[in-house]
Amino acid sequence: MPELPEVETTRKLIAPLLEGRTLLGFEYDPSYRYTDLENVVGLTVSRLSRRGKYILVGFEDSPLELIIHLGMTGGFRATSDKHTRVTVHTDSGDVFFTDSRKFGKWRVVRAGEYAEMPTLSAMGPEPLGENFLLEDFVNAASKAGTVKPWLLSQKPVAGLGNIYADESLHLSGIHPEDRKLSRAQAERLFTAIKQVLTQAVNAGGSTLSDGSYQQPDGNPGYFQLEHRAYGREDMPCPTCGEPIQKFWLGGRGTHVCVNCQPLERG
Repeated sequence: MPELPEVETTRKLIAPLLEGRTLLGFEYDPSYRYTDLENVVGLTVSRLSRRGKYILVGFEDSPLELIIHLGMTGGFRATSDKHTRVTVHTDSGDVFFTDSRKFGKWRVVRAGEYAEMPTLSAMGPEPLGENFLLEDFVNAASKAGTVKPWLLSQKPVAGLGNIYADESLHLSGIHPEDRKLSRAQAERLFTAIKQVLTQAVNAGGSTLSDGSYQQPDGNPGYFQLEHRAYGREDMPCPTCGEPIQKFWLGGRGTHVCVNCQPLERG
């Protein structure tokens, strides 16, 4: 599933195609996952922003907002293909949303009113923004349950999914099953999250072996070439050389070096 780096890369590349453009109409598969799109036909896009794993589309002179979640395989392309689910007609051309597994969601709401989207409404601070504060994170981490599911909840910090939780935990030397992190652990994890996500955004995100994520210009992401743990089962840890192990935690495949990430408070 696209996480913060993939969504941010997508946002940056499609912004020039939509910002300042007037929406003339939509073509889309009949689906409950595409809701009230007709309400923004005729409006002019003022901005594309991002919150966690969501793209937020704002409009000039309108209280409405279009929320786009890419789901597991969603993305934008310059041309239509067999997996195109939404075609956006604008006054300067068409933009195509593809989604082979059909888990993407588009929803028009009043801006900032996310009561029917609990993950978005309860989301924590942006990890690359000014509101991601060390002391707040340290305090929350000291009370946290199992650390990886805690990160995935989106409440302590926005935008982390399975890939970047594994990568941040490995870089910080914290076992995914640790709990109630010490101050030293929390400080390391805070720094690792910012470092991993910054590097991943700069690399255009991660394209895995299934190739489902591509940048809108058709290029892959390249951060998978820098993965330390995720997807590297039985491969040597880049720090110590011991094989990376994979196990299941909260229903998610989880990658760990038990030598570099000893379980301290599990």
